[in-house]
Amino acid sequence: MSGGLTAERMLAAYAQGVFPMAQSATDPQLYWFDPALRGILPVGGVHVSRSMRRFLRHCDWRASIDRDFTGTVLGCADREETWINKPLFALYRELHRMGHAHSLEIHAGEELIGGMFGLTLGGAFFAESMFSRRSNASKAAMIWMSAHLARCGFMLWDTQYPNPHLASMGGLTIPKVEYRRRLAAALRVRADIRAHPLPDPQALLQDSTQTS
Repeated sequence: MSGGLTAERMLAAYAQGVFPMAQSATDPQLYWFDPALRGILPVGGVHVSRSMRRFLRHCDWRASIDRDFTGTVLGCADREETWINKPLFALYRELHRMGHAHSLEIHAGEELIGGMFGLTLGGAFFAESMFSRRSNASKAAMIWMSAHLARCGFMLWDTQYPNPHLASMGGLTIPKVEYRRRLAAALRVRADIRAHPLPDPQALLQDSTQTS
């Protein structure tokens, strides 16, 4: 696409099932993507293994929403190859100011060790990326987000592309036509990611036990 993509146009594109990405962090150009196969995760139904449940029961990590949006996006972009370039980073920050982009952070004490971020429209959450600076931190973010989205009334958790890691957590691969059907239904729903506080670790484990 040519320059001049605005936050409003970006939201309109997501509502049609299309999203932008860069080829690399150094490429200033953005390109539209509309995959034939889409990845989704089950809202409130992410698979939690017994070993991960034991890990969460004994760790002292805590989660937060929108405590460090910029730090989370930078954490996701901090890798050898990333599709988050400067124009896209600026758009994410603008969408965050508008209330349409949110982050979930995982902390060990005051240290940001992992997290994920994405966009919200109606009852749809469009996950953009996640990162982990300690083993299991990104999994913890997914488990917390799964429970939180369900509590806040979301219907669709889009992951753009499927991959084996997401599949191990309960992710599904669906054709474009099915994705757009689910997207249209989700957009008719009113959901608010700030409607409820994040579950505490004990409540999180109770939720994961019921859905795993």
